[in-house]
Amino acid sequence: MVSPADFYEMLSAKGIDFFTGVPDSLLKNFCAYVEDHASVNIITANEGNAVGLAAGHYLATGKPALVYMQNSGIGNAVNPLISLMDEDVYKMPVFLLIGWRGEPGVKDEPQHVKQGKVTLSLLEAMGIDYAVLDEQSSPDRVWQQAKPVLVAEKPFALVVKKGVFGDYKLEKVKKDISELEKERAIEIVAAALGQDDLIVSTTGKISRELFEIRERRGESHAADFLTVGSMGHTSQIAMGIAASRPSKRVYCFDGDGSVLMHMGSLPVNASLARENFRHVVFNNAAHDSVGGQPTVAGELSLTEMAAASGYRGVKSVDNEADLQKALGELTSGDIQFLEVRVKKGSRKELGRPTITPQECKQNFMGLL
Repeated sequence: MVSPADFYEMLSAKGIDFFTGVPDSLLKNFCAYVEDHASVNIITANEGNAVGLAAGHYLATGKPALVYMQNSGIGNAVNPLISLMDEDVYKMPVFLLIGWRGEPGVKDEPQHVKQGKVTLSLLEAMGIDYAVLDEQSSPDRVWQQAKPVLVAEKPFALVVKKGVFGDYKLEKVKKDISELEKERAIEIVAAALGQDDLIVSTTGKISRELFEIRERRGESHAADFLTVGSMGHTSQIAMGIAASRPSKRVYCFDGDGSVLMHMGSLPVNASLARENFRHVVFNNAAHDSVGGQPTVAGELSLTEMAAASGYRGVKSVDNEADLQKALGELTSGDIQFLEVRVKKGSRKELGRPTITPQECKQNFMGLL
């Protein structure tokens, strides 16, 4: 295994002292070490934002930054990598650290399979030099591969296999913003909806928890579209359904990291003014599915942002009693945007959906 501390110290010795990106489960131990030890570590809303920060850092200091991401996030980074950093444009270096979810031959979740297959070929298509980090790799050998590329003012990518980084537990853990358990909050909201209402749930643990709640209660999954990938786009999927089927009430079960990733969706949703659309955000101020790294959602008001975006009614709650009271306003349509502030974490035995994405789609469309 590669020690997160050794890898970090090697990078620091080579002058890389600016870290930014979106956390990934394969990189969580390294990201946790960075969070605890780096003087500059900026967790961004999406991966493209991180590449932009890296460009600014290089312009200001002449030094490359490290941008970490899951390979699913390459899509968000393609535009600034090609139209900003590329040698045919401004020619700027950046050290990309990419978790290889869905690596061929390694068991993973269905949303990662295609991305895993095309990760290396995608980097090749963009003209980005890369190396693969496995358990036998040494940090110094990695740097010998990266250095000439960075000196030539070009992006370099290090693609990290599963299980490469050794254990490290995050020490700088922020306080919970609520004592309300997320799974309990999801169950309360789901139970309050009508039998004809639809739910579109975001990627990560929210969809997993919703699935298990239905199983536990002996309820059908047909009314739930579990968005296992495409982080940040859940509310637009829900709005597309609401706009196309005005007779159905559609509830988007979102997360704070998802909302932040593509916040431009908020004013678009509000501008469409669909009476049958409801947006529920379970905010634990953390990227809980990939290691618990913090988001900025604990220090800002999502409801004020939603109101400024044009949502007709907004409310924030942080306890079960207030949530129960707010549900009447939500189901009646008096509010369209409900923030439910919850605590971090989930059950250790939390499972995953036992139906495939295609089965989920077919059941959902069959119901409609």
